[in-house]
Amino acid sequence: MRRFLIPLCLLLGSLGALAHTGKAAPRPKLVVAIVVDQLRTDYIEYLRPLMGADGFARLQRDGVYMRDVEFDPARLDAVSSTAMLFTGACPGENGVPGANLWDASALRTNPVFTDPATVGVNTSVGLSPARMQLSTIADELMIDGAGLALVHSIAADPQMAVAMAGHAGSGAVWLNTADGRWATSSYYKELPTPASNRNFRAPLSQRIDTMQWKPMLPIESYPGLPAQKRQYDFRHTFPSRLKEVYEQFAASPKGNEEVTTLAIDYIKSLNMGRRGDTIDMLCLGYTAAPFRAVKDGDYRLELQDTYLRLDAQLGRLFKTLDSTVGLSNCVIFITGTGYYDDAVAPDTKYRIPSGDFSTKRAIALLNGYFSAKYGPGNYVDSYASGGFHISAKLLESKGIDMEDASRGAKEFLLKMSGVNNIYTLSDILNPTDETTRRLRLSTDPRTAPQLTLMLTPGWNLVEDHTYPVLTTPIRRGAITTPAFIMAPGNLNPARIDTPVEATSLAPTLSSILHMRTPNGAASRPIPTP
Repeated sequence: MRRFLIPLCLLLGSLGALAHTGKAAPRPKLVVAIVVDQLRTDYIEYLRPLMGADGFARLQRDGVYMRDVEFDPARLDAVSSTAMLFTGACPGENGVPGANLWDASALRTNPVFTDPATVGVNTSVGLSPARMQLSTIADELMIDGAGLALVHSIAADPQMAVAMAGHAGSGAVWLNTADGRWATSSYYKELPTPASNRNFRAPLSQRIDTMQWKPMLPIESYPGLPAQKRQYDFRHTFPSRLKEVYEQFAASPKGNEEVTTLAIDYIKSLNMGRRGDTIDMLCLGYTAAPFRAVKDGDYRLELQDTYLRLDAQLGRLFKTLDSTVGLSNCVIFITGTGYYDDAVAPDTKYRIPSGDFSTKRAIALLNGYFSAKYGPGNYVDSYASGGFHISAKLLESKGIDMEDASRGAKEFLLKMSGVNNIYTLSDILNPTDETTRRLRLSTDPRTAPQLTLMLTPGWNLVEDHTYPVLTTPIRRGAITTPAFIMAPGNLNPARIDTPVEATSLAPTLSSILHMRTPNGAASRPIPTP
């Protein structure tokens, strides 16, 4: 059941939250919008005694702290969540239902922002925001400034960078995990000078072998760890001979540090926030996701250290802003992505009910079912985007109704071990309960599978119909995602414990900046009387 949201106008009226200081404040010079993949409220509060005074503590002290941002759609990932935050609309409306989309014409899965009309700069992949159907907060800021604003995004994840820069952004750069260079797309014309200089003067390829990640504090300082995790410090290195070295680097706090370093270069060399009356915007993508490269499958110590190091990077960024633009001239916005992927299959010695669901086997059985009913043929194109894609062309050629075929296939698949439920596209487009309502918010009918699969928690989804094989343990669990808005001179510090809808954050930023909301924003801004 969806949690009941107390009307924010009543809550804020009683607390005086987000109230103006009593005098008209000038418009800010720079907006810094930060999305941290899988950021959790409980870890920030749990580790608060170990953090410094200039990062999360400053946000809690001087900003509006929203403890619980509610992301309603199901099946979020870093890319769909980022697009949702910047458009103020759910994935089913903004055109970005996930990081990857099934291309029925090419019979393959592509990154959602893949654009054949563009070419990569320092990368082989051309990306653009063309898939995103709605305007973003970055777009509206550029329009507000008559095209004179600087709007840049920096992230290790290429698609997070594209989603944050929007359609009108000056530039988006990301880390090419093939060679460690900062890269972009021809959509943004060229690589911005600070990124180009970074590639030339301090190439990651020449530093990667010397880098290591070890605990920031003495190991006994980290709370809540079992005895076996207190015996040895972790030490992660990034040898260039490792094929996935740049992917592991990007997924670690060292990747966050690299983003901060480049962001500081942008602020200083591009004079962001110091160019007259124009409001500039710098968007940053960080990660607080579990580090998958741990050797024992237990990443609790690394996760705590990730938060402490993220706190230090925020403090470093804020000090730069204070000494250049002045924090009084900035609006700082930080939030997470509303989901948490901590799924690790437990050792069999614990006897947790489990099993493997093979997509290859399921496709073969489903094709056998269709062939027995309708005649020979390859009816299942693939498993992708959380479900099975059925060949509309083949069914049409045989005069078979897709809805009838889907209903029969649903009944067939429900008999398979590990299947908790199957939803046809019609089920999702005509929601009748909480699950289908949330799935509808995540679903773009043009690219969605005809049969969406829901496995029983504890089972493993084994995608062995493609190479390399991907195994995903199924686990459910709600987490609390925070958001912070710090705007000295515009907003009074406050703490909000009542859930706040994620779609209200973009309109709230628009309200603070006194400009239009994104054109598809689904919620009202949090009142700022």
